[in-house]
Amino acid sequence: MGQKINPLGFRLGITQSHHSVWFAQPKKYSEGLEEDKKIRDCIKNYVQKNIRISSGMEGIARIEIKKRIDLIQIIIYMGFPKLLIEDKPRRVEELQMNVQKELNCVNRKLNIAITRISNPYGNPNILAEFIAGQLKNRVSFRKAMKKAIELTEQANTKGIQVQIAGRIDGKEIARVEWIREGRVPLQTIEAKIDYCSYTVRTIYGVLGIKIWIFVDEE
Repeated sequence: MGQKINPLGFRLGITQSHHSVWFAQPKKYSEGLEEDKKIRDCIKNYVQKNIRISSGMEGIARIEIKKRIDLIQIIIYMGFPKLLIEDKPRRVEELQMNVQKELNCVNRKLNIAITRISNPYGNPNILAEFIAGQLKNRVSFRKAMKKAIELTEQANTKGIQVQIAGRIDGKEIARVEWIREGRVPLQTIEAKIDYCSYTVRTIYGVLGIKIWIFVDEE
């Protein structure tokens, strides 16, 4: 049997870099990790509450965190940042207040920046949100997968694989369905592959969506 490994962790230090950059003593490490999780959850919840695009997508590709002794720097990579930027200073300040309240960090400054990614549909997280939205609206899963693949082809990627698992279309028995377009060389460490797994709650239970996108060979 082939052993499974997360494609991002597999390529750390080669084509993939860390999303959190900080140093902690072994005893304090777990606290730092929990803090990261709190920051990410807080930002996602805020965006979910305040933003409703037509399809209900948040459009957050990834959140990078850099910590220094007196500063926490957060960079939010978004596909559709106009949602937060419409009345930007107020929104970002409010978000900063929320995160600060969540962390209650007194002696550290918080700095939040929002960066736009060039082609949002070349990002697995945004695609997974798109598919999740379709599945919630009871679009057939094959249609949703094909539409997602069409969107990535416009974002000139080299290959994509989409997998949906669970009680698809409300069938009694859970199954796994997948579809691949182009090439997705998971074994090649030099190949830059973007990956995400996403859970979506539908009325008949939880479905899992996994997306591998082959961006480019370094």
